[in-house]
Amino acid sequence: MDEESVISLRNAIMRTARRLRTTAPDEGLTATQSGVLATLVREGPRLAGDLAAAEAVNPTMLSRVLAHLEGEGLVERAPAPDDARCTQVRATAAGRRLIGRLRARRAALLVEWLERLPDDDLAALLAALPALEGLALMDEER
Repeated sequence: MDEESVISLRNAIMRTARRLRTTAPDEGLTATQSGVLATLVREGPRLAGDLAAAEAVNPTMLSRVLAHLEGEGLVERAPAPDDARCTQVRATAAGRRLIGRLRARRAALLVEWLERLPDDDLAALLAALPALEGLALMDEER
């Protein structure tokens, strides 16, 4: 694969993701805040350090993000059951509902875009879906 193709793929993925993230401010969240909350909803309670690593944010930034989310009633923090020196974070019911709204809004937006694609482009995109899913999971398998 040549460098230009790699750059084009990256740009297409990043632009699409950026456009989909524009729905989070409607709920009063930054992209980082919605990403952290979505991770907690998808993966369940996490240690704060593990969450910082998963979201690629430093612990200080994560602490600010969690303080905001906690203040909005979207997450709860508590000492970890195994080690009280660590903090475990979990999404609240309100946090899960908010992520559900964001996911529905983003899915509707994506459906709208997909419906405007020519049939051949849509078929090519759907055929590439298994490869894109594999690519998305590749780093998680390390």
